Amino acid sequence: MTKTAPEKTGQAEDEIRKPEPAPDQTVLRVENLKVRFPVERGLLKAVNGVSFQVSKGKTLGIVGESGCGKSITGKAILGIQPKKTKVSGSVWLGDTDLLKLKPDGREIRAIRGSKIAMIFQEPMAAFSPLYTVGNQIMESILLHRTRNKREALELTIDMLRRVGIANPEKRFYQYPHEFSGGMMQRAMIAMALSCDPEVLIADEPTTALDVTIQAQVLALMKELQQQFGMAILFITHDLGIVAEMCDEVAVMYLGKVVEQAPVREIYRNPKHPYTQGLLRSIPSLDRTVERLESIEGTVPVPLNMPPMCGFYERCSQRIPGVCNVQNPEAVQLSDRHTASCFLYGPEASGGEERRNEHVVNA
Repeated sequence: MTKTAPEKTGQAEDEIRKPEPAPDQTVLRVENLKVRFPVERGLLKAVNGVSFQVSKGKTLGIVGESGCGKSITGKAILGIQPKKTKVSGSVWLGDTDLLKLKPDGREIRAIRGSKIAMIFQEPMAAFSPLYTVGNQIMESILLHRTRNKREALELTIDMLRRVGIANPEKRFYQYPHEFSGGMMQRAMIAMALSCDPEVLIADEPTTALDVTIQAQVLALMKELQQQFGMAILFITHDLGIVAEMCDEVAVMYLGKVVEQAPVREIYRNPKHPYTQGLLRSIPSLDRTVERLESIEGTVPVPLNMPPMCGFYERCSQRIPGVCNVQNPEAVQLSDRHTASCFLYGPEASGGEERRNEHVVNA
């Protein structure tokens, strides 16, 4: 449930909810997605109630440290998590709830790689060593796009060329072990884009690439997005790429979206202490410092956690007696800006006094 900032109290809940885009513009809608991994000590809550939507021709960036649940969210959308994983919520592609489909059924298999494609973070593990790279890309085209082998061959070679692989006619017949890490990353991108998907989930798609090829790949994704109206879910830790690629940003921490807003709003007016910490850690030409700021501590393990803000131990603005005894809910700060933080909810009243008292006592 979304709360309002203190200045908006008194409005009806229906009046303060974030407005939904037109139904024909929303391609992917995720509602209250939860992913649980059964372990010996209980349930590990990797994703804990994530909600967002991506519109046609738009890019939503999901950012956060390693271990925040970004990649698991992407895999849960496609239903490719381990079998014993417990997944709940809704993932709507148009009027189809993907979580209601059988993970190995014909319906979801027709969607994977065609309507929704994913660029995986580890391309060396995404390709089979037994078949050539070209054949594996062409297999997807034959399955989802055309039955003509000659046409599929031409499309594969053209896509390899477009992602910056030199001599694609020769590379088509080579095996994964003959490719470098960067070339495998580009081949993975070629496979994902080969069937013109409606939604592209890009999980750190440029990690293994040098800056020149990185720029080419990002330009290619933008070009195809403009050409086909493709929606992109861009998972990354690189805030520089987020500023370049994304229209909206969802900041994840400990399996939850702690702040979401248009990209310019996030950079100009970050509200959540975690978002502020991430932005302070970026090098800038406008400021000269000997050492960049960092967020102390690490992301806690989401296992048997008490009701409290997951960022409490690392937060410099925490409110003792509030942040450590209950979970914060999303607060509507403006039309498209939300933050899950007690600094902006009703609990903020008197919080400054308690926080100052805590500092004095410390």
